[in-house]
Amino acid sequence: MTEIGGADASAAATAEAVAAGERLHIPIQLRWGDLDAFNHVNNTSMLKLLEEARVRAFWRPGEGEHGPSTAVLDSGLDAGVLTLVARQEIEYFAPVPYQRHPLEVQMWFGKVGGSSVEVCYEVFNDPSFEERVVYARSTAVIVLVNAETGRPTRISPEMRTAWAPYFGAPISYAHR
Repeated sequence: MTEIGGADASAAATAEAVAAGERLHIPIQLRWGDLDAFNHVNNTSMLKLLEEARVRAFWRPGEGEHGPSTAVLDSGLDAGVLTLVARQEIEYFAPVPYQRHPLEVQMWFGKVGGSSVEVCYEVFNDPSFEERVVYARSTAVIVLVNAETGRPTRISPEMRTAWAPYFGAPISYAHR
């Protein structure tokens, strides 16, 4: 994968975004069913919560709904393009207890290639809490695939433009 932009004006905008550290902030409500027998959010539920944040951040909203400027992907088989998870990694820092306040999922792009994008996440407690807690960090490599052929398809200029302000450093994990 390569970085967004090139030797043009979009590269300069990307460099400014990296310096600014822009991130998407997506609130995700927990459900009672996300807990396991140890009374905290189960690791498989965390994957579903991250998926929900990703869908809200990148898929176009339905009629009458609003979404962020990054929501440029059309969903469904009839859209012609599928978004497939090629790899996902999560590093946990603290158990996520059940809470009525939503979690805050912060998202940005670590890398963008020809047909793939590395989505980075940090999961926090609600921003209204006095003490901020980071529960987990994650990276997912998403590949755009032609629904008919199953072959990777290029990321469009519209996607690159919408996502460029959210380009930042990839996550570096403790075990590496």
